[in-house]
Amino acid sequence: MKTSTSEGKRRIQWTSRMQLDDLDFADDLALLSQSQQQMQEKTSSVAAASAAVGLTIHKGKSKILRCNTRCTNPITVDEEDLEDVKTFTYLGSTVDEHGGSGEDVKGRIGKARTAYLHLRNICNSKQLSINIKFRIFNTNVKTVLLYEAETWRTTKAIIHRNHAIMINI
Repeated sequence: MKTSTSEGKRRIQWTSRMQLDDLDFADDLALLSQSQQQMQEKTSSVAAASAAVGLTIHKGKSKILRCNTRCTNPITVDEEDLEDVKTFTYLGSTVDEHGGSGEDVKGRIGKARTAYLHLRNICNSKQLSINIKFRIFNTNVKTVLLYEAETWRTTKAIIHRNHAIMINI
């Protein structure tokens, strides 16, 4: 797929000195573009390259997430419009239409609470030392909460929310 999306200058400006290409992992692709036209070109190029080797794009699983744009022109594959969504999960991380990670953080908090509730009997046990309880907590709850935290856009609200959750648990 690399050759089908790398022709010409199709990267997006990530920082003042760095450009970001598409995100490819096994059979999951996240195509990135600066414009609707560029996205349509990339999508068509990937569809053509896939068809050339006997693969098809699953239109039901393919989604369009528009970040900070007013353009609503549809992106199509084989003349069929792809669905526009407000949030999208890619490799376990949720991104919203504003490019933020608030939804991902909310999801992680929910999963950490669930992990903690499964360990409630262990945490209330009189037979285990505090040290053992902390080690179990750190490996089973903290890791769930902070999974992929390095990809989150760090804001004071997210930091405050994570601290509050750790205190409440």
